Amino acid sequence: MDLIEIIGHMGVLIYRDEVSNYTVAKFKLYDITAKNITITGYLPIMHPDILFELSGTYLEHPRFGMQFQVSHYRRVLPTDRDSIISFLSSPIFAKIGRKFATSLVDTLGLDVLERLKQDLTLVRQVKGYTDAKEESLYLGLIQADEHEEALRFFTTHGLGIRNIMRLDRIYGSKVLDVVKENPYRLVEEVDGIGFKTADKLALSMGFELDDPRRLKAALITIVMDECMKNGDSYISYHTLTKRFNKEFSEMNADLDDYLLLCLKEHKLIQIDEKVFHPSQYSNEKYIAQYLSTFPLIPLDSVRPELILSEIKHLEDALGLHYDESQSLAILQFFNHPLSIVTGGPGTGKTTVVGAMLKLWRNLYPSLSVVCCAPTGRAAKRLFELTSVESSTIHSLIKWDLESNTFGKNELDPLNVDCLIIDEFSMVDTWLFGNLLKACAQVKKILIVGDKDQLPSVAPGKVLQDLIDSKCFPVSLLDRIYRQQEGSDVIELAHQIRHNTLDFTQITKDIKWIPCSAIEVKQVVLKIIEEGLQKGYAVGDMQVLAPMYSGQAGIDTLNHAVQKMVNPQSDTKSELQVGSVTYRVGDKILQLKNQPTDDVYNGDIGLCIEVILAKYDHNKQNRIVVDFDGRIVEYTSESFMNITLAYCISIHKSQGSEYPIVLLATLSEHKHMLQRRLVYTAVTRAAKSLILIGQPEAFQYAVDHYDEYPRNTCLVDYLVNKLE
Repeated sequence: MDLIEIIGHMGVLIYRDEVSNYTVAKFKLYDITAKNITITGYLPIMHPDILFELSGTYLEHPRFGMQFQVSHYRRVLPTDRDSIISFLSSPIFAKIGRKFATSLVDTLGLDVLERLKQDLTLVRQVKGYTDAKEESLYLGLIQADEHEEALRFFTTHGLGIRNIMRLDRIYGSKVLDVVKENPYRLVEEVDGIGFKTADKLALSMGFELDDPRRLKAALITIVMDECMKNGDSYISYHTLTKRFNKEFSEMNADLDDYLLLCLKEHKLIQIDEKVFHPSQYSNEKYIAQYLSTFPLIPLDSVRPELILSEIKHLEDALGLHYDESQSLAILQFFNHPLSIVTGGPGTGKTTVVGAMLKLWRNLYPSLSVVCCAPTGRAAKRLFELTSVESSTIHSLIKWDLESNTFGKNELDPLNVDCLIIDEFSMVDTWLFGNLLKACAQVKKILIVGDKDQLPSVAPGKVLQDLIDSKCFPVSLLDRIYRQQEGSDVIELAHQIRHNTLDFTQITKDIKWIPCSAIEVKQVVLKIIEEGLQKGYAVGDMQVLAPMYSGQAGIDTLNHAVQKMVNPQSDTKSELQVGSVTYRVGDKILQLKNQPTDDVYNGDIGLCIEVILAKYDHNKQNRIVVDFDGRIVEYTSESFMNITLAYCISIHKSQGSEYPIVLLATLSEHKHMLQRRLVYTAVTRAAKSLILIGQPEAFQYAVDHYDEYPRNTCLVDYLVNKLE
């Protein structure tokens, strides 16, 4: 698609993210109309006295109307006498002033700007010259040119403006020198630029395949990739050797030489046969160190008899009774700085947390409490159940997508007295470490989670490690309270936990439909059709599967369900993106966090508009999705962030609940099947569950508790620190 070029001056700033430099502003076109338009993009601070040429495309935002999306920019120098004098006497050149600017033009001519860029000493010929004036011209002309040279260089070598702004934010005026000297340092220093991007940049600049800087960056990348793939805090030296030799066999390179260099430069850390990336090593160490001294500011203690008295008053007021384990959980919350509540569905975790919050207000009326959770849906549900301020962890500590850093930290901690973290099984080492860095003023932490659910997607198994360390009071809620509501789903979840499957006792809310892999698709379609006939909406029924490929995989089931519930129609626009067709009315899954749009990994929305390039004035395909009132627009650059949501993976469903869950389990999924996986899937069902496939595959999963245990060091660090 051809880019459009416009020239003009920066006008009123509407919005600017100071970290990412994402900007929305008015731009005054430099033509006879002098029309103001809205521009968006990742841009530096653009002085209104400077003329800019912007390259980009016009987009029609569903809420804000027509906007110009900037892809590239460059400064344009004025050419007429009045404009040159105005430019040189603007605040960009602090020491010049209109009188000296006029003298510059009169002495050096209308090509004064180009002449000064070539030879700045020409300014010394002009009456009124001072060293300060020469320095001002240098800053306004020469340094700005150096920035534009860097911009042209990176654009030529294939970097987009977003990555260029990341580099500019980190390296400033030295960016070109830094990258020309060693582009591979970007892998470690610039979040969002991986080895492939840096390698492409380096090779296009003429770097050799056996350059030591390339092989060191590759080693670091292998360590991080393996940790992300397996959820480990470190990889073994043997694994590192095997992968390095496989990927760089043609180099005849000695891994130990490059590993030693990485260790000396603290790019990697090796302890015996374990090789760590510093980010994983430092966060596990930080968690242990922080918790060994927590809290820095202790709360005034409350006598146990007073807490018991308050519990009795609360029971009388609510007309209920807390059992022994629930009462103990409440006591431990008030008696210890950090405590953990764990248990399966229906065991009263929410009831206990609600009691803690009510008692907190009575016992500490002047102190604040905040709730958070790893996902937007979990945070929203937490607020609905507790009526206490709740947010995602990322939002609470002000995560910035571009820099992958947090606004809340040791220098600017949270102003919170008590912090409650729900759905903690999903929290990884890196996120928990960064949350604790913002908790210097926090006096009490409550961790709530189901230890039998899947661990986090990213490295670590923090909930399990905190429990296994035996350093903190843990309240295990095991008695089922929602059973009287007729929930066989909860009964099945507890059978899975204890490996005591007995489907003869489960006849109400759960249905088994045995079938082969080739039959799963038709069974799923029949169930959904019957559900629609009974008045259920498509959004009420969520299909879950362990794998994307195969006859009963996520991709196949998504296509089949879409074809039935939202078929092709002359009245509905649709767009083919790779192997997926998106159509108005489709159920859409968000795959990545987009904090700017307030949508997060796992959110499900509805496609409300598909605009094809041939009907769009700027020839760009667009998909518009409604996430519970949050309207988000996707273009070719962000299509990768979404997919169909009729069938989703069990990992993506974590933190959410659905009225009806259809779960497919088959022998062909065997290498994925384990107890935590099916337990997590089953506990997504709020009302009823339909199991599809092979019962022996389901039993196989339940029999295999943890086939691939994660390698972490947090338990050892905690025990050593706290002992």
